Amino acid sequence: MRILLAEDDTRLHDLLARALRERAFAVDVVVDGEAAIIEAAVNDYDAIILDVTMPRRSGLEVCAELRKRGKRTPILMLTARDALTDRVAGLDAGADDYLVKPFELDELLARLRAIMRRGPVLQDERIVVGDLVVDTRAQQAMRAGQPLNLTTREYTLLAYLARQAGRVVGRAELTDHVWDANHDPASNALEVYIGRVRKKLESVNEVPLLHTRRGAGYLLSADVTD
Repeated sequence: MRILLAEDDTRLHDLLARALRERAFAVDVVVDGEAAIIEAAVNDYDAIILDVTMPRRSGLEVCAELRKRGKRTPILMLTARDALTDRVAGLDAGADDYLVKPFELDELLARLRAIMRRGPVLQDERIVVGDLVVDTRAQQAMRAGQPLNLTTREYTLLAYLARQAGRVVGRAELTDHVWDANHDPASNALEVYIGRVRKKLESVNEVPLLHTRRGAGYLLSADVTD
């Protein structure tokens, strides 16, 4: 899952970005509201974290502008102000949730999971595809009752494919959601990770779940054969 983090406090955004990456999120960081609008316009994010007080454009302005442009990406607002009027203003601007600083990291992660799970369509925390179970809360995957020893990137890739189970997902879409802006789209990293995930899935059960569709992308499904 790919996150846009807009926060001008260097210490805080470094801390949050590191914590999110450790939990299998790809994170792009910007430090002002104008940059947040630009990044959200050109990239397809799974969620956006916006600080209310930022240079150039406030988080409230960014949120309102994105909603005006038809962006339905889940948005979590961060603020140092706890006044009811500020919380109402954030929600009225189109935010999905509002978190007051200082906060515990576990609470931010819980709220982020909640708004991403709701999204445009309600999603389960536990995704089942055949004998594969992906627990997005625990960030673990099991096949045929056996845990898969996945790296952070491998888990992120498998979890995204699981959310799109039954649909062919193109290369560009996968890289957009699994890697951040530093990823080189010309590299073969995606193919390498697809191979690793497929190998781990089939080490437990040889029946294929992850299928390649030449020229189209990748499909996670228990109902088709290669």
